[in-house]
Amino acid sequence: MNVLMDAVYNWLTIRIVYDVRPDDTAARDTVQMFEKNLEEDHGIDRYAYEKKDGWYTVVFTKDGKEDQFRYREEMVEVMLKQILKYPERYEQFPSE
Repeated sequence: MNVLMDAVYNWLTIRIVYDVRPDDTAARDTVQMFEKNLEEDHGIDRYAYEKKDGWYTVVFTKDGKEDQFRYREEMVEVMLKQILKYPERYEQFPSE
């Protein structure tokens, strides 16, 4: 099991939710929590994702070296699809 790969996957799944729902404070807070985890627990200092041809690619820098992980679109978008299909179950709470 690759703990870093799992941490990046967790960040990515909520990041795409937040990108679609920028007013969702729960998504924002969760993204921030996962970013803190990537930075403090895994030493990641730069990261970004791209979606292309059914894949999400996350490029990141760790210990001064660039690396990447790839994930199938359907794996990453499970949560987003549930939220979009059943929005009444995932109420957005506005910022205070």
